[in-house]
Amino acid sequence: MERDTEFAVSREGTTLVTLHEGSDTTARDEATAELTETLEGLTDEGTIADWTVDGAEVYEHPAGPFDPYTVTVGFAVTVTVTADDADRAVEIGANAIDDALERAEVESISYTTSPAASAS
Repeated sequence: MERDTEFAVSREGTTLVTLHEGSDTTARDEATAELTETLEGLTDEGTIADWTVDGAEVYEHPAGPFDPYTVTVGFAVTVTVTADDADRAVEIGANAIDDALERAEVESISYTTSPAASAS
């Protein structure tokens, strides 16, 4: 009988953040701050184990004076799971990451890497 092992499962991606700001710089800064606050909250509640925000780029400029910016923000998220092997850990971890980001209302996610597991 296999023994359960603790694995760290990580995944990188981007999300789109839509907001009203005065310039490209403030839009990028605010989008980064918004995602940082969300990921900090998930860490505080124990949903995710670790995270990074990897920068932001303006995806869509406002079409008019009262239109919002859409900013792409890169991130990496890690969760800790228990499983009998790395393949099962990847499956459990990917679902945990998806669920955590969905509950936190992080939208328009595009993953840039497949989930990866390493034994803790």
